[in-house]
Amino acid sequence: FQEFQRRFHLGFLPALAADWLQGPHLFQVFRSRGFLQTQIAALYSLGFASNLVFGLFSHFFVDRLGRRRSCVLFSVLCSLSCLLQLSRDFPALAAGRLLGGVGTSLLFTSFESWYVHEHLEHHDFPREWIPDTFSRVALWNGVVAVAAGAVAELLVLGGGPVTPFVAAVPFLAFSGIFAMKNWDENYGKRRSCPKTCGEGLRGLQDPPRALLGVVQALVEGVILIFIFLWTPMLEPLGIPLGIAFSGFMAASAVGSSLFRRGVMGGLRLQPL
Repeated sequence: FQEFQRRFHLGFLPALAADWLQGPHLFQVFRSRGFLQTQIAALYSLGFASNLVFGLFSHFFVDRLGRRRSCVLFSVLCSLSCLLQLSRDFPALAAGRLLGGVGTSLLFTSFESWYVHEHLEHHDFPREWIPDTFSRVALWNGVVAVAAGAVAELLVLGGGPVTPFVAAVPFLAFSGIFAMKNWDENYGKRRSCPKTCGEGLRGLQDPPRALLGVVQALVEGVILIFIFLWTPMLEPLGIPLGIAFSGFMAASAVGSSLFRRGVMGGLRLQPL
């Protein structure tokens, strides 16, 4: 089991590292190209919109294509997205944001789906062991995110705001090649897309689920607004963006730890 965990972590954590490297200086990349803040907002919105649209049927797509192939596809799409940030043309940067949004959706569906299927169906490990793997992922993800902010800041000092995007490509390549060589392929149940989407829509008829969806949407909306605004707010103050990003990620890791202690510790808080 520990060997299986190790193989999963070696494929997943580099992908997360590549994703975090792109976080601190995206706004700076666009501004260095001479775009207005309204144009930058449009580029951000393209990424968010492609994530939203593809996310509606990403599970269906991943189950059909294959979870391992989807992980490799994530690496390819996000590598292209990073390389397109080298361009100074608005259409190329827009294409990069579209690919990045699709890649982000694959990142948070294909890897975990692959692991759960292999854990239960291929290796027949106890279901109770799954939280152990993902708690380790959460811990290391926090460490990787904090480190990525500091590394991105060093890279920017040496080569400009686009350098972290170039540095993310080797991590993406390693993740995709490692998954291709060391993971088995698996698939989900073959169901039609309209049927799957219909089941999801029918689930919204349950008032508690609908309320939870509304609350989650509002929280995500606030986070997306924050993602766009934090750079132009902090940059005039002379605060290094990579270090500020590391601080955000450290605070997020602390919050996740407090949540786990509140739910599983003596407080026995009940999550929604």
